[in-house]
Amino acid sequence: MRPLIKGEARAWLSPFEKSVEAVLALRGKPTVILASGDPFFYGVGATLSRHIPVSEMTVIPAASSFSLAASRLGWPLQDVTILSLHGRPLDLIRPHLHTGRKILALTSDGQGPADLAYLLQQNGFGQSKLTVLEALGGPSERVSTQKAADFALSDINDLNVCGIDVVTSEGARILPLVAGLDDHLFEHDGQITKREIRAMTLSALAPRRGELLWDIGAGSGSIAIEWMLADPSMRAIAIETSSDRAARVRHNAASFGVPGLSVVEEQAPHALAGLPTPDAIFIGGGGSDAGVMEAAIGGLRKGGRLVANAVTTEMEAILLAEHARRGGSLIRIDIARAAPIGKMTGWRPAMPVTQWSWVKE
Repeated sequence: MRPLIKGEARAWLSPFEKSVEAVLALRGKPTVILASGDPFFYGVGATLSRHIPVSEMTVIPAASSFSLAASRLGWPLQDVTILSLHGRPLDLIRPHLHTGRKILALTSDGQGPADLAYLLQQNGFGQSKLTVLEALGGPSERVSTQKAADFALSDINDLNVCGIDVVTSEGARILPLVAGLDDHLFEHDGQITKREIRAMTLSALAPRRGELLWDIGAGSGSIAIEWMLADPSMRAIAIETSSDRAARVRHNAASFGVPGLSVVEEQAPHALAGLPTPDAIFIGGGGSDAGVMEAAIGGLRKGGRLVANAVTTEMEAILLAEHARRGGSLIRIDIARAAPIGKMTGWRPAMPVTQWSWVKE
């Protein structure tokens, strides 16, 4: 039999970046790159195109593992949430766990499906149907379905996709799609922007795809977390001087499915030096400290948005002065909640919040 490859054959290297370097070293020479599936759908093509113009490539795609999985399950691909968890935290699946949702998730290895089943069970989704589709399109293809709570498959092929038909149980941790998530979903020590104020703050921050937020004085990280939940392309840096709160921010970020939230454990304004230029800035804590407001305004890109909240008179005085100097929008937010008064009910006011929002020109 004539050999399939007549030229020099090279194996993929680990880590993957070494393979990219090897391909770039061959630039200008005829080179064939073999990869499974669709190279521009969570594939090597997308990586190489960041280094090599597509005009220098001839791409011949095959059916992706997601297409093959959908065809085996009979799921319309346009109605399915598609995730690559290959080399990524499983926590990324959390925002997508909604009743009746169908998810296809590519895992890293044979242990991935069991880890995914455990995550589902621990968060109130143990009755979900978990289908493991192994070695799709090959002679060793296998398709197996179990409830996440009863998952007991073993010897799973490293090349696998998990199909999840989400079923929720009472108390399941379901993350709503709108801003202003319930405070109790966050772990905090009282330093948290309350849900109503948070919803108004995120509205003022006006997140747009691919943007970067600085969350100064992050506390529980609630603003940065909900900013990132707006779209998978969103990025955020939480600046928090307290080590306990910084750890809490990281924990909350993972539990909300945004483990990519970056945490800088240092005090502003020194913590801001050298950070990537933000598209938006929120100042929730420490804004009255010397130099913080000036450093934030100086670091913001032209056209970027800054939103600052004040509950103290000292911080409010700074916001009044900035509004008088630079313009923007200044509002005062008063929230009251119904609470028992003896055998009756009355309104218990929360501390008023002064909010200044401004666009840098």
